[in-house]
Amino acid sequence: MTIPDPVPGLVIRYAYLWSHEAKAGQEEGSKDCPCAILLTATTKAGAKMVSVLPVTHTPPANPALAVEIPVGTKARLGLDDDRSWVILTELNHFQWPGPDLRPAPGDPTGDVAYGSLPASLYETIWTRWLAVYDAGKIAQVNRSS
Repeated sequence: MTIPDPVPGLVIRYAYLWSHEAKAGQEEGSKDCPCAILLTATTKAGAKMVSVLPVTHTPPANPALAVEIPVGTKARLGLDDDRSWVILTELNHFQWPGPDLRPAPGDPTGDVAYGSLPASLYETIWTRWLAVYDAGKIAQVNRSS
């Protein structure tokens, strides 16, 4: 499996643990999905920490709480043709690389990354996520022990 350096805007394949699954006592995500790296940090001990937002086909109940990925971006990343949204109200936080990374489907090298979002799309996600965060609407699941 190929593990790249984590950078904001990189879309990875990950066993995402939704907040409702964590509240029900699950410790493992029930489905692998694309996730966008929102931010990265390095601890004093040198560990890389990553926060990711899930990508889903389920249309958001409130469009202000998600950002749709344009068709062209999905095609460039090798994602399917169905509409998809980056969910701004859910976040997994974990130490990179972590056991929940998965190879992107169809990648012969076993790379966990699909590619990077365009800078303008990442900026939109970041700006809108900050507003959701400031409103206290983020459900964060810490996946690192």
